[in-house]
Amino acid sequence: MVSHEHAVSCQNVTVRFVTEERAVTALDDVSFTVPAGGFLTLLGPSGCGKSTLLRVVADLITPGSGTVEVLGKTAAQARMDRSLGFVFQDAALLPWRTALENVALPLEVGGGLKPSSRFTSPRDLLALVGLSGWEQSYPHQLSGGMRQRVAIARALLGGPRLLLMDEPFGALDEMTRDRLNEELRRIWAETGTSILFVTHSVYEAAYLGEQVLVLSPNPGRVVRQVTIDLPRERSLALRDTPHFVEIAAELRAMLGKVTP
Repeated sequence: MVSHEHAVSCQNVTVRFVTEERAVTALDDVSFTVPAGGFLTLLGPSGCGKSTLLRVVADLITPGSGTVEVLGKTAAQARMDRSLGFVFQDAALLPWRTALENVALPLEVGGGLKPSSRFTSPRDLLALVGLSGWEQSYPHQLSGGMRQRVAIARALLGGPRLLLMDEPFGALDEMTRDRLNEELRRIWAETGTSILFVTHSVYEAAYLGEQVLVLSPNPGRVVRQVTIDLPRERSLALRDTPHFVEIAAELRAMLGKVTP
């Protein structure tokens, strides 16, 4: 098993999908690690297997070869132990339930899931994501950004040690996305949860991540795992600094070499 210093360790992971017409290699010999408590962003063009890789870690897709270990366990064991939380691009809230009831849903269908010891109730988690006072609001009464905050609160309910996020802010306007980037860094710092975050945005990848895993497409391969040399405490103003611009330019150059 992996050291507890790693939240995720993928070694030589390959994923192939076979259809009636052809076989497609989605991921080819992918290796990377996420340190415990770390924040890794997955960056790459369409077709590089970012979402597939997230689902491999979540034990939703079984790789054809290679090993995946999550929190010192197999991916399957981490899933069964409810050590993972997953946030999708669509908040996927039930429209007939209030924000509070949507966050509480895993308690009803989760087979014995209990709130984490740090955040003891759905109400506490809504406060954590900045939605105190909106507990009784229905999804249609919330903005897109607020609905995603509810989805994040729901994913954190069981106290997951690893949070998997598949472009959760991709459909939001730029101002809302920027605000949620700041909020997510704050939530990460407060909870200590390891995060694996998929994005197409160079700026989002560099701003959020302590490390960025750059992937090339068709099939998905690791170009480089880049350590982001920025302070742990970050604000959006950081993106206007020369150092941040240099980091973003370096990541964009990597993408330019692999994008068809």
